[in-house]
Amino acid sequence: MIRVTLPVHLRTLAGTGEEVELAVEGPVTQRSVLDALEARYPVLRGTVRDHQTQSRRPFLRFFACEEDVSHEPPDAPLPGAVAAGAEPFMIIGALAGG
Repeated sequence: MIRVTLPVHLRTLAGTGEEVELAVEGPVTQRSVLDALEARYPVLRGTVRDHQTQSRRPFLRFFACEEDVSHEPPDAPLPGAVAAGAEPFMIIGALAGG
């Protein structure tokens, strides 16, 4: 099982807690994790990724094993600790301002 942590606005929308566990088929990548997340919580479709391009929405960042993987290719394998469920795949709401 893959552990995914969600920011407050997404967990409120999905009606879930801070962390969810997902079964991911095949290689564990950003794409496969987000596909599983959207399949389990259809209300999140379009909130994490754009409907058309499937690219990450602005003001969201992805972290795995304390590293920002937001700009990694969506089909690049995530670290083994994430794939094993030892570490969560984190979706973080970014802040903007000056």
